[in-house]
Order: sequence, then C-alpha cells, then structure tokens
Amino acid sequence: MTQPNGMPENPGDPERTDPEATSADRAEAAAEEASEAQADAIKDESFEAAAEGDVQVSPEMEAEIEESLEGVDADAEASDVEAQLAERTEDLQRLNAEYTNYRRRTERDRQAVIENAKSQVIAAFLPILDDLDLARQHGDLNEGPLKAIADKLSSTLASQKLEGFGEEGDAFDPEIHEAVQDLSSGGEQVVGTVLRRGYRVGDKLVRNAMVIIADPEPSAEQES
Repeated sequence: MTQPNGMPENPGDPERTDPEATSADRAEAAAEEASEAQADAIKDESFEAAAEGDVQVSPEMEAEIEESLEGVDADAEASDVEAQLAERTEDLQRLNAEYTNYRRRTERDRQAVIENAKSQVIAAFLPILDDLDLARQHGDLNEGPLKAIADKLSSTLASQKLEGFGEEGDAFDPEIHEAVQDLSSGGEQVVGTVLRRGYRVGDKLVRNAMVIIADPEPSAEQES
C-alpha cells in the first residue's frame, strides 16, 4: 500500500523493497555516476574561472612561482655579470700589453739616448787619440809620463766599449772604410795604408777609418 505522495507506507519493509534498487552493484554504479558528475562540475567551474581570469592560487603555489621567477632573474643577472667581467678582463689584458710595450719602447729609447750621448762625448776625444797614435808611431810613447797618460786615456775609453779598427792588410769594407785613394788593380782590395783609424762604440759606428786601397800582398806560394 502506498501513500498519496507515491512512497510506500513502510519503506524499510523488506517485502516492499525493490531488490534491483537495493543491490550492491546498483549502489556502486550510482556512487560512480555521482562522483563523475561532481568531477565534471568542478572541471567546468575551473574552466569558467580560468576564462574569466578569476583563478585562485594557493599560497604554496604562489611561493613556488615566485621562487622560480627569482631563479630566472638570478640566472640572467649572473650571465650579465659574467659578460661584464669578461669584457673588463679583456680590457685589462689589452692595457697590460700596451703598458709592457710602452716600457720596452721607453727602455729602448733610453738606451739609444745614452749610447748617442756616450758616442758624442767619445767622439770629442778622437782627435786626441789621433795625436797619440802619431806620437806612438814616432816613438814618443815608449816611456815617460806621456806614455802613462796615453795608457790611462786608452783604458778609460776602452771601458766605455770604444774599439778602434783599421789595420793594414784588412779587407776593404766601404761600410766602415773611407777610401781617399785606390791603388789596387781592380781585383781583391785590401787596406794598404791607414791615414786615420776608425772607431766604434759597441755596434755603433763613431767614425770611419780613412785608408788607401791597395792589392793584397802576394803569398809565399805565389812568389815561388
């Protein structure tokens, strides 16, 4: 017997209960349908909220997003710092190379100035050395106080790397010999007579030797 609203008078009466409606399979299927319907409803609400821009982000997710953004900014800043460091290092290396070249050039120029000044001072003593050579050829420097003075002057100039050249029999070299007369036959040329000795300081030529060119002396084999 049913009530006016369609419900049975005693719903809990086993005799009035529909076996199909109260079976375990039927109840499980109904629960799954309800769960799927709820999930679809939540999904639809999420899509609608995302479309409207009204998405609620949890504090944990927000902190994770901020941390990720901070990491990206830190990486970009580190790359920028590395680029600036490489640029500054390159500038420093270039400046160091320029300074090294400047020091070498300055030292080379300083040495050149010293050598030029030394050569000019020594060149002023060359006429005195010429007179001493003439006195030596005449035997005036064999003994006496003049010999002592000549020896001291020669040793002092030699300590400044002054070196004389130009001896009879030397091969003629137009780079260091100044020929005032050529008595050779046109073949091999040698220094026949030294009119004035030449001098150099180290590798720097101070004065050419003034000579007369002649033929070389014949050897003993040629004479025989």
